[in-house]
Amino acid sequence: MDRLSVAIIGCGPAGLAAGLLLARQGHEVAIFDQFASPGPVGSGLMIQPTGLAVLDQLGLAEEVVRRGARIDALQGIEEHGRCVLDAPYAALGLQGAFGIGIHRASLFDALHAAALRQSGITIHAGHAVTGSTCDASGRRLTFADREPSASFDLVIDASGWRTHFDPAPKGILPFGALWASLPVEPGDPFAGNLLEQRYRRAAQMAGVLPIGTRTEVSMPEVAFFWSLKVEDHAAWCDTPLEEWKAEVSRLWPDLEGLLARITTREQLTFARYAHRTHPGPVGERMIAIGDAWHSASPQLGQGANMALLDAWSLARGLAEGRTLAEKLRLAAGWRRDHVWLYQWVTRLFTPLYQSESRYLPAIRDRALAPLSRRWPAKGIQARLMSGLFGFPLAPLGLAAPDYEGLAASASRISLAASALPQS
Repeated sequence: MDRLSVAIIGCGPAGLAAGLLLARQGHEVAIFDQFASPGPVGSGLMIQPTGLAVLDQLGLAEEVVRRGARIDALQGIEEHGRCVLDAPYAALGLQGAFGIGIHRASLFDALHAAALRQSGITIHAGHAVTGSTCDASGRRLTFADREPSASFDLVIDASGWRTHFDPAPKGILPFGALWASLPVEPGDPFAGNLLEQRYRRAAQMAGVLPIGTRTEVSMPEVAFFWSLKVEDHAAWCDTPLEEWKAEVSRLWPDLEGLLARITTREQLTFARYAHRTHPGPVGERMIAIGDAWHSASPQLGQGANMALLDAWSLARGLAEGRTLAEKLRLAAGWRRDHVWLYQWVTRLFTPLYQSESRYLPAIRDRALAPLSRRWPAKGIQARLMSGLFGFPLAPLGLAAPDYEGLAASASRISLAASALPQS
């Protein structure tokens, strides 16, 4: 394989994973991030079997399993107590399968530390990329307040859905979410192995996701989230915090103790989402991956997992293609069907859980929920929620990880760490 000089825009999961994979192939990788100190943005996320398969290849699966929280099912209950979403990983038919709830900081730390250890990677902070130019010598990046970069053989856009390289409208979704990472205390009435959600029709949704520990000595945490229309965010900022807490508690009374740990509005981050697909993810000496290529609502929890699959596909394309154009065409081609499928599935599913509709939640509760408990719908639902619908792993030469081995190894490491004397 020819050794390429590669520039990656964005130091998130997509950019870091791509950097690691390409540096291990012998390429020279430079990662550019706009922040002075690159770090995670947001609270919790789900690592699905798809993402865990890539992390396993990177040698990071054990660390992620150990630092995250094992999730055995997704459970959603409507305001009157009826279970309308029950998606256990056991329905996948994979021995010992589970998901991982994890703080974005924990995933970032694992990938970032590996990148710092890997030779062939340099990280340039404080570089806000505004565009690029391409000529016979390669592609150069342009910056907001710096001279253009040297020429690169390949530029990878991993800058997220706000990318400068797709001028089309971003497709901002009407609903966003308030997020907070909160400590778990003894007696909290939440299952430690479930992503739990509560719905009032589709207009209001509260959720609790266990996300493990950020450090070896920190307390376990959960990610709390509350859906909120983008146009209502300004009004929420003017609403007394206790008044908002009371509204949330009316939907889910068991949240009262958790809400008491939110003492300032600054603990909550408002996240906006976009549903978009870049029509041309491959250009001359350039490719978009992750949210820079495709973004959607977080309803199915696929964002980081799709990004990791994109990074793996890119590395495989660079290894197997003969020319750079063919390498990029292969990388995008292996992912195109799965991306298309989940863009449409997410577009169809999201209004069932986040919309002003009165009819769609009724269809969800009275028709789709009973149907999902029957064969084969139960297995199909589990594959949809886990990211395995459409069989994305085999075309990329990936296999599901050894869940039982990962769980046992992570448990042994945790026990060994707990046995160390505390300073």
